[in-house]
Amino acid sequence: MGARRFDKLVIRTPEGFTFSMLLAGPIIRFMAWVIDTLIVVGIIIMVFIATIGFSLISGDFAGMFFFVMCFVVWFGYGIVLEWYCHGKTVGKRIFNLRVVDEHGLQLTFAQIAVRNLLRAVDCLPLFYVVGGSVSVLSRRSQRLGDIAAGTVVVRTVEASLPNLAGVVGGDKYNSFTHYPHIEARLRQRVSPAEARIALQALLRRDSLDPDRRIELFAELGEHFKEMLDFPAEATDGLSNEQYIRNIVDTLFRSQLGTQP
Repeated sequence: MGARRFDKLVIRTPEGFTFSMLLAGPIIRFMAWVIDTLIVVGIIIMVFIATIGFSLISGDFAGMFFFVMCFVVWFGYGIVLEWYCHGKTVGKRIFNLRVVDEHGLQLTFAQIAVRNLLRAVDCLPLFYVVGGSVSVLSRRSQRLGDIAAGTVVVRTVEASLPNLAGVVGGDKYNSFTHYPHIEARLRQRVSPAEARIALQALLRRDSLDPDRRIELFAELGEHFKEMLDFPAEATDGLSNEQYIRNIVDTLFRSQLGTQP
């Protein structure tokens, strides 16, 4: 009997919050792979055409150049796009898929490199037979590369957000807006999971015990300050809860439709 399958990746934080992401199944992942493969093959064909010119100078050099470029394109395509496009290739973007860390942490370059380099095994013997078989049997639809890298592919379904203006206080002043370059770096470093944890803390703050509320926002404040701190003039006088409110406003401002 195959392993029990799950449709959602459920993550529980140390603070007791839970959130879930829809897992991408083997079929939709295969469709995204087909598109990415067609793009890679197109690039390789262009490389082959360019190599013809080298063959007039040296056939051995042309062959070596083509072999190296095929390796670079085949594996580099996924590594480069997933790193710079936050877990998305062209095929994944078309089907609203994204590679994420299986624990909800920030995706690292090493994880992306491992999952893409192991395509060489997943593709065996042809057309992803090994990777596809493992993905079908896996509870999280993970191929070997995903298992080794600790990643999963999820569906980025657009979901309506709560009234964030009411959560962060649309009429309240955010001192972080004076440092747009630091805000930009913060958005790059904070994972979707971390952003949702901060948001959930604000959404549920009124239901928390007062002592637990103070403790929770102190923990979150310390976490985000270690990640990237703002100048003292931007944080002077802010409680930990106000600090997190500013963080959430910074991370979700585009959804709020407000301008700094």
